[in-house]
Amino acid sequence: MTQTPHIMDTARSQYITASSPYRVHLCSKCPGDTAYHCVSCPCDLCPQCKENHVKDLKTIDHDVVSHRDKISYIPTQEICVRHPSHVYTKYCEPCQVPVCDSCSEDQLHRFRSFLYGQGHHEILDIQTAYKTKRQQHRGTIHTIRSDALFYRPVLLTGIKADVKTCHTEFSPLQSVMLTKAQNLKDLIDKVVNDLLNYVFCDFDFKHRCKKQKIKMIRHIGRLRRYEHRYVQPAFTFSAIQFLSFTKTALRKDIKTTLPQKHLTLHTSQLSMTESINKEDVMESLSAIQITERGNRRVGNQCLLKLTSGAELHQSLTVTDVHRCFHISCVTSDRVWVSDWNTKFILTDTTGVPLHRVQDSCIDYDRGLHTVNSESELIYIDWEYNINKLSKDMKTTTTFIERPDSSWDPWCVYWSPSTGDLLVGMFNYDTHTGKVTRYNQSGQLTQTILYHDTGRGLYSKPLYITENNNGDVVVSDTWSDAVVVTERGGRHRFSYTGHPSGSQLDPRGICTDALSHILVCDGTTETVQMLDKDGRFLSHLLTKSQEMRRPCSLRYDVNTHRLWVGSLSENKVCVYRYITRQDALTGKS
Repeated sequence: MTQTPHIMDTARSQYITASSPYRVHLCSKCPGDTAYHCVSCPCDLCPQCKENHVKDLKTIDHDVVSHRDKISYIPTQEICVRHPSHVYTKYCEPCQVPVCDSCSEDQLHRFRSFLYGQGHHEILDIQTAYKTKRQQHRGTIHTIRSDALFYRPVLLTGIKADVKTCHTEFSPLQSVMLTKAQNLKDLIDKVVNDLLNYVFCDFDFKHRCKKQKIKMIRHIGRLRRYEHRYVQPAFTFSAIQFLSFTKTALRKDIKTTLPQKHLTLHTSQLSMTESINKEDVMESLSAIQITERGNRRVGNQCLLKLTSGAELHQSLTVTDVHRCFHISCVTSDRVWVSDWNTKFILTDTTGVPLHRVQDSCIDYDRGLHTVNSESELIYIDWEYNINKLSKDMKTTTTFIERPDSSWDPWCVYWSPSTGDLLVGMFNYDTHTGKVTRYNQSGQLTQTILYHDTGRGLYSKPLYITENNNGDVVVSDTWSDAVVVTERGGRHRFSYTGHPSGSQLDPRGICTDALSHILVCDGTTETVQMLDKDGRFLSHLLTKSQEMRRPCSLRYDVNTHRLWVGSLSENKVCVYRYITRQDALTGKS
């Protein structure tokens, strides 16, 4: 009689409890055996639950370790290959190899240390070395678990489809390649044939002419002897003159009667028969090209989807900040926040300040800072220069000096796709704005100023960002609009408010992984969601929720969470409104 899984699990637990002093750790989410431990939750996880745990956007940033790391597991002792009577207990950092106690005293090891100029090598405890190395590669491990394993099913599906269609795709190319190869072979055969029949035969003709010339000279010699013996006494003119005349006449006769063929003639015939040169041959050989299309990628629309509404993930109160005018994400748990009294605060999810920047611009209510791929803070200082603060926050350099006294940098955004810096600028004299683009060296590469009609595009750029398609998106406070241009600078659209007719008071702005445009509206005190073409989709956040007067926005591309700062208080809320496709997360 077959027992059900539930009865078997119960029996197994009872057996272990009754007859063994040891207890098997079970997964916190299912009856499976524990293999991993989540430090952030905390909870125990089996391999399948661990995979779902690190893929789920709710827990994507959790610290998941193997269960043996949690209990300081002592690894199995391995025999040293150089000293079989010893086991590995240490790790040589310069050599990056495990060593035993005898290895560290080995004269060969000491000699190699001297040879490579290392002096005495640093020998670490193998457990300490393991933990250090694991910490160094923690980011890579997390990326593989949370992203690479998540993309794998979609990539494999595409690869399988490509394998099936590969024969169909390459058959026409193969047929054309064979045709080109046959044409090239025919062309080469024709050239060889021309060489044999026209060029080389010319050499044979000249050889035959030389033989005939020799025969003619011999014949003339015989005539001379004949004339000298029998004819000359009867003539009054010189026989030599006669023979010379005859010889000249014969030469002219040969030239006029025999066909003339020259090597240059056949060369020209070849060129006229087939125009053959290096370029033609190369074109024939390279007419079919297979180009590399880059790494296979998965579109976010295949991986992500909107939830039914925004869900609060966490909220924090930022110490030493009065209002949250702008936010720049550094990591999933660290952000820069700027307030009204001209300072930037780096904080974590506890709200405790980690670092301060005091030389920021005095005009506070705008997008004064951004963070690049190196986790460096780029910000506008009080002299309207654009500075860069190093990742270790020890060095500040001037990235772009104030280029023109009539134009003040007003907001900045670093583009993850191009590495460029987008800068919104404002002119006090003309009350107009513009957008400039700088490359990674700080050189000006583009200026966006005018509409196609010739009028100015911007009045006062307050916040600036970039969409996935390269569109430059600006929150323009004086024109009460979100102004969007394509990467080249052509105006695409301007969003001026909800279809109901309420006037827009645009403030913080950002875009998400699905190319939505999110903007804080001071009039309705909401966060509005638009599609990439400017059509209103929904109010993502409203006044009824815990966030009062949303002012600043930043989308975290790693965790797909939205950070929202308040205009009324020192409060930042983190929301989830995007999730991963159920079929890919293993959920039913």
